[in-house]
Amino acid sequence: MPRVPIVPDPTPWAFPPAHTWDPDDDLVALGADLDPGTLLAAYGAGLFPMPIATDSDELGWFSPVERGVLPLDGLRVSRSLRRSARDFEIRVDSAFDEVVAACGHRDRPDGWITPAFAAAYGRLHRLGWAHSIETWREGRLVGGLYGVSIGGLFAGESMFHRETDASKVALMGLVELLGDDDDDRRLLDVQWQTPHLASLGVVRRPRAAYLEDLHQALHCPLPAVFEMDD
Repeated sequence: MPRVPIVPDPTPWAFPPAHTWDPDDDLVALGADLDPGTLLAAYGAGLFPMPIATDSDELGWFSPVERGVLPLDGLRVSRSLRRSARDFEIRVDSAFDEVVAACGHRDRPDGWITPAFAAAYGRLHRLGWAHSIETWREGRLVGGLYGVSIGGLFAGESMFHRETDASKVALMGLVELLGDDDDDRRLLDVQWQTPHLASLGVVRRPRAAYLEDLHQALHCPLPAVFEMDD
């Protein structure tokens, strides 16, 4: 019988309320920790963590002034990508730790997924809050993405590919999995719009509009694909 994710102990930290945030700065707060309760409180408030610098353990909590969001009806799928998708198998949560490790591989430029981050999201995954969407070919993991799912919010964290189009196909799979009777209220957050993500249909949402959408999304039911089994 499906059940909801396990609720962790509440965070002892208090994030600054949104009306106090600098309207011109993506960085909202410093410090705190990566415990499950802290992460869930942050995502529910419109924040996500990243290290302040690659050589620092100090945490920064970000809410971009212009948030990257992928409308579920806005994914751009070329004919070649649709053909390529036929060559991959989509799986969910079958190799979460491996996906995170691949996203945080030391050879990737501007890598920010430290061992502490990998461990933290692994804990969230085992509680039922973090998930991976994976692309497989011939029994090999060749691409994927992971993120945090709270109600109707899916907060994408990172993606990787080992074969051409493998990460894009994982994103296609995620969009399809989020499509249901509540998809007009669901929110697929990708943090920032990059040129690559813009080419796939990601748009920018002003912070205030994003927070309004987030409030609505958090009251949606969890997508059926992310429900935990007894």
